[in-house]
Amino acid sequence: MGKTLIVIGLVLVGIGVLWVYFPKALSWFGHLPGDIRHKGDNVTVFFPITSMILISVVLSVLARLFGGSK
Repeated sequence: MGKTLIVIGLVLVGIGVLWVYFPKALSWFGHLPGDIRHKGDNVTVFFPITSMILISVVLSVLARLFGGSK
C-alpha cells in the first residue's frame, strides 16, 4: 500500500509540474470531442467525459503493467 501511495504522489507531482511549467502540454484536457461544455447566461456546466475516459484507460493500463499479480 505504501509503494502505491508513493507512486500516486509522484504522478500527481509530475502532472503539477507539467501544469505549471508547460501549460501547453495539458491544453488538450477538456477540449476533446465528446467533452460537454454548456455556457448559459449565469452558469457554465462542464463534463470532460472523453478526457476522463482517456485518463481512466491510461491509468488502467499502467496499473495492469506495474501492479503485479497476486
